[in-house]
Amino acid sequence: MIENNQKKSKGGKRQGAGRKTGSLTKRTRQIAEAVATQGITPLEVMMKVMHQLYEEAGNVQEEGFGDRASANEARIKLLNLAATVGRHAAPYVHPRLSAIEHTGKDGAPLQSGVLVVPSAMSIDEWEQAAQAKH
Repeated sequence: MIENNQKKSKGGKRQGAGRKTGSLTKRTRQIAEAVATQGITPLEVMMKVMHQLYEEAGNVQEEGFGDRASANEARIKLLNLAATVGRHAAPYVHPRLSAIEHTGKDGAPLQSGVLVVPSAMSIDEWEQAAQAKH
């Protein structure tokens, strides 16, 4: 029989172990520093393109397109492009809302239920039955 000479580890989660949340790897840090030294970031490019498309949509004139429908179509296309670029830039500008934890009275978990009311009950009887459950 082969013996296992290794010590048994206790296993499980250890306090303070592992990479800290949001910490950058060496490679990510190098890339961020290189981008910063170049003077313009991808986010700045996206924001500039979004603003230019939006302004161009506002400057669309009917004379260049012949009729109002064609001008509106061109304006909508430009606005859609601006919205698409903005959608890609948004996570870097606006943080997402965190999930909201819903709790019941005094921090207890929410309780839900269904109260079945027989048609033979009067409104007063129904209210008394409902208050007794809560």
